[in-house]
Amino acid sequence: MRLKFSKMHGAGNDFMMLDLISQDYELDSNIIRHWGNRNTGIGFDQLLVVEPPGNPEVDFNYRIFNSDGSEAEQCGNGARCFARFVHDQQLCHKQSLVLETISGRMRTLRRPDGVIEVDMGAPGLHDAYSDKVSCNPVSETLSINSLDVTFTRISMGNPHAIIFVDDVVQANLESIGPALSTHPFFPDGVNVGFAEIVDPGFMRLRVFERGAGETLACGSGACAAVVAGILHKKLNNKVKVSLPGGKLRVSWPDKEASVVLAGQARKVFEASVQV
Repeated sequence: MRLKFSKMHGAGNDFMMLDLISQDYELDSNIIRHWGNRNTGIGFDQLLVVEPPGNPEVDFNYRIFNSDGSEAEQCGNGARCFARFVHDQQLCHKQSLVLETISGRMRTLRRPDGVIEVDMGAPGLHDAYSDKVSCNPVSETLSINSLDVTFTRISMGNPHAIIFVDDVVQANLESIGPALSTHPFFPDGVNVGFAEIVDPGFMRLRVFERGAGETLACGSGACAAVVAGILHKKLNNKVKVSLPGGKLRVSWPDKEASVVLAGQARKVFEASVQV
């Protein structure tokens, strides 16, 4: 059979979008790794799967797989592409959606100007997803490749380690990123963000994503970096985040509020693959 899919991106963070509501197919990690290979497959940062909801209170089940075949808890840029995809495929005509992920529910809103907002939920400190931020952040240090690396752990439903740097271009992402991402300190792995504060309303960011490597953008990583910057009193509560693939907007009004991610979602092409 031939399986239809779309290729989409949000600020360069690219996705293979798969509708498993109108199509029936059983995924496994081997086929995901094959599709994810940029030389011999389709190539993507994440595979995003649309499934029927298991609860009448939600619109869709939203599953996220990294290019190495592992399943991820969260993807903010992916949620924006997901919202546009289900609209483009006429799976749903609602402007606001409730999505179920393995880390909880997400809400998206499609604005009249085409920008899609994602309610990313309340952030957490450390790895406890239910531990809302209610205290000052803790800076931690590990020795990585003979260097002392200081970071702040933030959870956006998935784990992030945020490192503040003076120059994001010169940041040693190629060495520190994979080493910290797979360090035993993080038994489930961690996404590593390198954040440069330009001014209180503007940040530059690069992200090494577990299971994918450096990506052109990372929505949950942008949210985690802004939360860390606000908690360290480096940023305002509305921030423009510049990533290699484009710009996102992140807002976090106060410690009791959800983090909101906003940006465009773009379709690259539609195709099918033999399975």
